[in-house]
Amino acid sequence: MSEDRTTPESAPVRPSGVPSASSHTERDTRARVARLILEHGPVTASTLGERMGLTPAAIRRHLDALLAEGMIEVRKARTPQTRRGRGRPAKWFAITDAGRNAFVHAYDDLAGSALRFLAETAGDHAVAEFARRQIADLERRYRPVVQDAPPQQRVRTLAEALSGDGYAAAAGKAPQPGGGEQLCQHHCPVAHVAAEFPQLCEAETEAFSRLLGTPVQRLATIAHGDGICTTHVSPRSLCGTEAADGPAASVAPGGDAGERSPEQTLISDEESGRTSL
Repeated sequence: MSEDRTTPESAPVRPSGVPSASSHTERDTRARVARLILEHGPVTASTLGERMGLTPAAIRRHLDALLAEGMIEVRKARTPQTRRGRGRPAKWFAITDAGRNAFVHAYDDLAGSALRFLAETAGDHAVAEFARRQIADLERRYRPVVQDAPPQQRVRTLAEALSGDGYAAAAGKAPQPGGGEQLCQHHCPVAHVAAEFPQLCEAETEAFSRLLGTPVQRLATIAHGDGICTTHVSPRSLCGTEAADGPAASVAPGGDAGERSPEQTLISDEESGRTSL
């Protein structure tokens, strides 16, 4: 509280253009506020203040600055709120696309640099293997959930699991005459990196096929400029898995002889005229 009581006589002399330690602290605190809104928003100012241990005046100062920068926006309450006494209803603050991109690009720059170095030193095949290993953890986590679901509900179950990881996914009947289902992802955490390294999308598509036990085809991707990542899921009856009603075929490098490897999945897709892009 003493930072606002510093007198001109006691203030240290600082060269022009050199930021003070307090300005660094302000920026760091503001970044923490923005991150909290990103991870838990929409959220009220009082909730933010409680979680960060800031006074109402301090949290309002940071929120006003973030609003002015276009990093956050005010949202209406999703459901009517019970008003406590007199006064205006509480405001809810949510991250904007610009605010989200500010966080995303910081990670994208590092990830992009790392993958470019890997491609230059070890080749594109190393990038593909890295992508498969990255998606392997997601596949391991999703497999029990997806396989425990009835076959006709597995695409929807996969969509729910993806949404839990921030992909904002949904499932529904495919509009194509051939039938099947459609898996849509409205958000992609690695879209900017995948635009340069499509191996990330390919590895994800392969994992979907193994989890669902049926061929899939990527129709559109956010990384390529489309608004949504859209994946067509072939009917299980077309690949003879409907009657089995067993767990979806899973593939892992070095797996059992009865499992398909990622390489086998790619060969199968090529022979059938499907693509993973």
